[in-house]
Amino acid sequence: MKRKHRETLQGYIFVTPSIIVSSIFLGIGALFVLFLSFHHVNLLTNNYRFIGFDNYIRALNDPMLHRAIRNTLTFSAVVVPTQTFLALVVAAVLNSKIRFKKTFRSIVFLPTLTSSAALTMIFMFMFNIRGPINQALLGMGFLAEGGNINFLQSTTWAMPVIMIMNIWSTVPFYMTLYLASLQELPKSMYEAAEIDGATEVRKFFHITIPYLRPITVYVILTGVIGTLQMFDQAFIFSDGDGGPANATLTITLLVYRYAMGPANAMGYAAMIAMTLMVFILTIAFIVNRLNKEERLY
Repeated sequence: MKRKHRETLQGYIFVTPSIIVSSIFLGIGALFVLFLSFHHVNLLTNNYRFIGFDNYIRALNDPMLHRAIRNTLTFSAVVVPTQTFLALVVAAVLNSKIRFKKTFRSIVFLPTLTSSAALTMIFMFMFNIRGPINQALLGMGFLAEGGNINFLQSTTWAMPVIMIMNIWSTVPFYMTLYLASLQELPKSMYEAAEIDGATEVRKFFHITIPYLRPITVYVILTGVIGTLQMFDQAFIFSDGDGGPANATLTITLLVYRYAMGPANAMGYAAMIAMTLMVFILTIAFIVNRLNKEERLY
């Protein structure tokens, strides 16, 4: 019993520095943001005027916030399932007995090594009105001469381009997680299934996917958190204004616009940030609880 207490104490000692750093830079910061959300803040005059729940009430009738929420949720609803499915499929393929699979793994992983800003600039070049994508569509006969699509300034295509860019850059990382788990999967499970006459498809759905459930939960959770906080790609793509016509406006980009823009609405921006944080924590808590309950059975 004493040994168990000693090991527990050692564990707390090891995590104490992390707890202290997190408390200072995250805990105190979150409390300050909560404080700001109940105030009208003027950073130029360092003035903080308490206004109660006015910022929260204002959010109910803010069309810009409603548009940002709709864009962000749509972005998350499309990107998270797509990147999870593609990462699983690519990992399964690269875990098979194909030739040159080590080379393919290295090539597929390259987007993860590139910064988000650089990837955004590359995709803006590719989807430019005179870029390679338009030229390819023109060459294949999908576009008439002079009918190039202005992806960057189209309210229809701007957000899908960012979705494609995000999926392309995140799939390799999640693929690596799946691949590491697949290599730990006991081959005896597949061999037993083959004896019973299971096809490759049945083995994939009845052995591979259930075995990877914990990793899938992690991938989905981190994917949701990442997409709800998507900022840099939308900022670079739209030059910070969420255009065209707010088509790429996300919640975090709106927080930046209110906090740093001419409106000088730091308190209102803090309210949006705090609400987003609570929403993300709630999702993480629910997913974690469901995952634990599932393990009990």
